[in-house]
Amino acid sequence: MAKMTPRTLSGFMELLPAPQQQMERIMETLRHTYSLYGFTPLDTPVIESSEVLLAKAGGETEKQIYRFQKGDSDLSLRFDLTVPLAKYVALHYNDLTFPFRRYQIGKVYRGERAQRGRFREFYQADIDIIGDGKLSIINEAEIPAIIYKTFSTLGLKRFQIRVNNRKILNGFYAMLGLTEKSADVMRTVDKLDKIGPEKVKALLVEEFAVSESDADEILKFISITGDNNAVLSALEGYLGRNEIFDQGLEELKTVVRYLGDFGVPAENFAVDLTIARGLDYYTGTVYETTLLDHPEIGSVCSGGRYDNLAEFYTDRQLPGAGISIGLTRLFYVLGEQGMLNPELPTSPADVLILPMTEDLSAAISLATKLRESGIRTQLHCEQKKFKQKVSYADKLSIPYVIFLGEDEINAGIVACKEMKTGEQTKLNVEETIARIQAGLAELEKGAVILE
Repeated sequence: MAKMTPRTLSGFMELLPAPQQQMERIMETLRHTYSLYGFTPLDTPVIESSEVLLAKAGGETEKQIYRFQKGDSDLSLRFDLTVPLAKYVALHYNDLTFPFRRYQIGKVYRGERAQRGRFREFYQADIDIIGDGKLSIINEAEIPAIIYKTFSTLGLKRFQIRVNNRKILNGFYAMLGLTEKSADVMRTVDKLDKIGPEKVKALLVEEFAVSESDADEILKFISITGDNNAVLSALEGYLGRNEIFDQGLEELKTVVRYLGDFGVPAENFAVDLTIARGLDYYTGTVYETTLLDHPEIGSVCSGGRYDNLAEFYTDRQLPGAGISIGLTRLFYVLGEQGMLNPELPTSPADVLILPMTEDLSAAISLATKLRESGIRTQLHCEQKKFKQKVSYADKLSIPYVIFLGEDEINAGIVACKEMKTGEQTKLNVEETIARIQAGLAELEKGAVILE
């Protein structure tokens, strides 16, 4: 029988054990950080009824859906975590307490062309705050703090959270009489960093019939720069001309006002009028986060405020605010840039015990005591040469190896070798545990990401 050549589909990431440990460490950091802000974990099915999943889809999104039949069922793989959240909140409305704060880290699927840094199966890490009828602007002010805490805990320092408000943009375009074209205009302006102002103006004039004078006015507006106070001061010159604009400016000023109280340094935050977010359902504050030394990566965390999360599933008004991290893409880029800390432990165990006796009772008992002390422990009982066993620990980067023979058992001591330094001690069990715990604490001190 001919053997099939094993292969992984293009656009699907499979990691070897060490990088998988790095990915898990990032996920654990995200889970811990999100929980600090009162978010509850949530998991939703990867497969949904196509009718439910595609209720708000269209255009390119619908073309990218993985859709299939199983018997009489029309099924699809989820393409993001927001639509399943909308279904979840509508379905379980009577069982939830609002505002409902959830985080979710899960795989999503998009049948687009696989290319460098772009995947067909990838992890997203989302948080959302859903209100019942209303949702305070303070939630929108808190989100930059969550972004800052998340990325700084991971080890990043040189990043910037860029913020705008869609009401400001909608109001401004209404002043120019461009309300009906505002969505097209904002999607075009969103390309400014990629194609530059001249091409943006050409697109506005040639594709969307915006007059040259209005196009110039748009470019002038979005080029308002300076520190946050300078930008807000310049925007105040437009007050009184449109009610939606005025409301958006007041919301943006509120977000900026509470930054310091939420612990966000000024250098990590900027009001940026070019930020619009491509999705039409954002209605208030919008966010994009970029790495200052790697602008080519684009946004690594984005999102915003939306007025009605579950409008396709319920008549209840459920406003929300949320952000999403494209985790697989971020991990890929960080690895490519050499920014993942190679010094942090990636081993599956902290200790490898090598029994040197026929009777394994003492080795098993020691492994149990180590595990009860929170030390990840592996027993190596295979019929291998001693050198091969030590090589096993070395290849897996297991930091400590314990040799347990008759002499050690009779003396009530443990021979423990630190693999990195070669230092070997012979101490009793309690002292050995203390030494290993102290050593592991030192190993864990670094950040996941290095700049």
